[in-house]
Amino acid sequence: MTRGDLTDAERLRPFLPVSNGRCGRWRDHRQVIDGILHRVRTGVQWRDLPERFGLRKTVYERHRLWSADGTWERLLQQVQAAVDAAGEIDWDIAVDSTIVRAHQHAAGARTDPPPGPCVKRGRRRRTPDRSPTAEPARPPGGGGAGGEDLGRSRGGFTSKLHLSADGRCRPLPLVVTPGQRADCTQFEPVLEKIRVPRIGPGRPRTKPDSLAANKAYSNGPCRQYLRRRGIRHTISEKTDSQAARLRKGSRGGRPPGFDEERHKNRNTVERAINKLKQSRAVATRYDKRDYVFLGTATTAALVIWLRT
Repeated sequence: MTRGDLTDAERLRPFLPVSNGRCGRWRDHRQVIDGILHRVRTGVQWRDLPERFGLRKTVYERHRLWSADGTWERLLQQVQAAVDAAGEIDWDIAVDSTIVRAHQHAAGARTDPPPGPCVKRGRRRRTPDRSPTAEPARPPGGGGAGGEDLGRSRGGFTSKLHLSADGRCRPLPLVVTPGQRADCTQFEPVLEKIRVPRIGPGRPRTKPDSLAANKAYSNGPCRQYLRRRGIRHTISEKTDSQAARLRKGSRGGRPPGFDEERHKNRNTVERAINKLKQSRAVATRYDKRDYVFLGTATTAALVIWLRT
């Protein structure tokens, strides 16, 4: 075993796909996952993977398919479910986003829709006791910069990762957009994507205890959404919004509640971003397809949860 290899693969084994027996025998999941983690950690090209991980095409195709059908997200949810069952998730979360510079290798995706996972003859066998917590989705097509969540911003050719993090600096579900997309436009999608299953009966948990965010999320729609869901929140008010409210006098209404001590803990999401960007394939985007890059970032988040 080398540095960065998966040490507790048995926790993931019950939730991994199994071969249907008609398309040949699959290479061992443990070896392939270690190859994927090596690439996510180092950012090397797939063709430069060390030989101990097997055929590089096998490793890449496994990562692409699992990114397309939601396997990585299911694995992340199952690990979070086990941690939540032990009462070790701090549900005082924080929300933020980070710019990811796109390498030139991330450009030039085909314009035709990428093929989805193919199943040859017969129905695909399901892993016993595997919970369908994340619905498989067909990868988005269209190609081009706009269709692959690549955009232009002050940082140049970029993508943006929107995320929330628990109080122990561990990322919850991720959302990928072009780099110029405003943070507040993805506030609801990020919170709606939080879904931690229960071990045993019960609905998945989707509501945090409280939330902290910076001024980028200080607008009416974001605050109304949080009030509608009954989520306590601490979001600093923009200076121009405060000035406009004061100019209106009594018609401007009361200032929004603000807990300064709680807002100081918003750095948990910043530290979660720093942990994610320890993986070089997340700090710089090399993947052409947006769903593959989302799978890469989700894999890095899965490693953080497994090691903490």
